[in-house]
Amino acid sequence: MSEQDKVQTEQQQAAEAAAEQQVVELTPEQELIAKLDAELQQAKAQLAEQHDLMLRIKAEADNSRRRSAMDVEKAHKFALERFAGDLLPVVDNLERALTFLNREDESQKALGEGVDLTLKGLLDTLAKNGVQQIDPQGQPFNPEFHQAMSIQPSADVAPNTVTFVMQKGYELNGRLVRPAMVGVSKAVE
Repeated sequence: MSEQDKVQTEQQQAAEAAAEQQVVELTPEQELIAKLDAELQQAKAQLAEQHDLMLRIKAEADNSRRRSAMDVEKAHKFALERFAGDLLPVVDNLERALTFLNREDESQKALGEGVDLTLKGLLDTLAKNGVQQIDPQGQPFNPEFHQAMSIQPSADVAPNTVTFVMQKGYELNGRLVRPAMVGVSKAVE
């Protein structure tokens, strides 16, 4: 109960006690004063209710404004997620093309340079927009960012280490777009 409510309750109780003690008839002025006093108490109570309601509505409006701002920020931050996901197969194909090119052959050298530049330009553009490549070669396996495609025994590396990457993963502003497909080591039996 607020301080104002306590004061109002005490005033009402005092007024009721005084009314009980007064058995004598009241003059018209006294009746008017009592009536006005009761109306004043009622108006004060109504004012307290309205003030409380106003504070609640203001708090709800502030919360709504904050939630809307957060939603807009997330929309801006992750608007490119679907588009970036659609571009990832293009990056994969360019990387595959580079693995199949014979760099020693003069006729394929210019083609290799062109594919290299195209891949670099695409990766730079993705990076400018918050898309980062996940290449976990030699790192511990992390199921949040890696998808194990095979498990092979290995004495060369510690268990649960990524031994090879079949397909690189990508994240957009910290959110996973695609996990890296990897091979994982296990202890030799």
